[in-house]
Amino acid sequence: MRPAVPAAGTADQSGPVWVPTRALGRTVLLTGLLLLLGVALGRVDLVLLAAPFAIGAAINLRRVPAAAPEVTISADESYLVEGGEVDAGVTVANPDAVGYDLVVVRARTSPWLRLEHSDRPFALTVAADGWATIDLPGEALRWGRQDVGPAAARAAACGGLLASRPVVTHARGVRVYPITEPFKATEAMPAAAGLVGAHRSRRPGEGGELAGVRQFAPGDRLRRIDWRVSLRTRDLHVASTLSDRDAEVLLLLDVLGEVGLSGGVRGGSSVLDTTVRAAAAIAEHYLHRGDRVSLLEYGSTARRLRPASGRRQYLTVLEWLLDVRPDPVETEQYENVFGAHHVSSSALVVVLTPLVDPRAADMLAQLTQSGRYVVAVDTLPPQAAPPVKNQWTPLATRLWRMERENVLGRLREHGVPVVAWAGAGSLDLVLRDVARLASVPRGH
Repeated sequence: MRPAVPAAGTADQSGPVWVPTRALGRTVLLTGLLLLLGVALGRVDLVLLAAPFAIGAAINLRRVPAAAPEVTISADESYLVEGGEVDAGVTVANPDAVGYDLVVVRARTSPWLRLEHSDRPFALTVAADGWATIDLPGEALRWGRQDVGPAAARAAACGGLLASRPVVTHARGVRVYPITEPFKATEAMPAAAGLVGAHRSRRPGEGGELAGVRQFAPGDRLRRIDWRVSLRTRDLHVASTLSDRDAEVLLLLDVLGEVGLSGGVRGGSSVLDTTVRAAAAIAEHYLHRGDRVSLLEYGSTARRLRPASGRRQYLTVLEWLLDVRPDPVETEQYENVFGAHHVSSSALVVVLTPLVDPRAADMLAQLTQSGRYVVAVDTLPPQAAPPVKNQWTPLATRLWRMERENVLGRLREHGVPVVAWAGAGSLDLVLRDVARLASVPRGH
């Protein structure tokens, strides 16, 4: 029974599906030449010598295939992360009543999918009204939308006298999600905007954090009465608490450029690798705590994902991250790409940036001056350096790094905490400082 497979490849429809091969041409030429010489010279042995070729061709061509082979690429659609196993394959089906003597199949794959034997052609036979599958197990090396295919096949039938035109099928996409490095932030959020959640706010309400003791007022619950203070003061007093609220976290991804070379899950990391993996880890942490998470690209397109919470938002975040690409902004378009009005005043803004483009530092300073709670995460690889072109390249690199350190120092002076991404606990110290600053009343 043939498996149900969609989107099979098709052959070129500009001419016949099956064409004669050189073997058929040589057979016809040799048979005709022997018959012609036998008649011209009156030699019966030459005619008898041509008979096997003519009879063999007639027997093989008594049934000629009419349909082209069908080629289909299959790939695993399950949740796949970097370093996970890929289950892919190429299926060749024969819809005709004539079997294929030989089918040569070759498939191309993304360089970030290490599939076994995908770099060479396969030869197989397919019976009439049958199918054959080539398994291509392997490993996913890097996040993103990777392709298995396209694949091409060409079949030979009728003893090799006929061959089909090449059949090409489209590539099949495989979604490889970024691996989430272990991340945990124990510090409280600087601001809370929702009505319920896991973070302690500065507003009184029903919660678990004690805010103080005050006199009883109409509407207070009896279970909140503090009898020890009430007996001492001869007046009813109640314990007031701070409400527990959720927070909004905005992950701002700097995609103005790419620095460094990606080596996959077991190699070095480029800026985009660190940015995407860190964004996935931070989003997973806060979404599991019940907070709302949104994403925004700092690039020419300024892609945005609206804030939401829950498991569904986490899956949406992973899908959104698959399409992150370097997206430089032209100088004349810079002013219209991003502004503080794009960011909620109560959101914690985590900016993932290599701080290579000067406009990224300007953006951080603008957000801080507008009163937003900003944390900058440095995503530049420690060993990042331009390729050596001449004897002045190392000196220029040292000067560039010194200038970059000056930019980091000026950002810290302006109240922008900058921390290098290091997985779990990366943001604890800076979140503590941001939460402390948030507790100070803002000036009007």
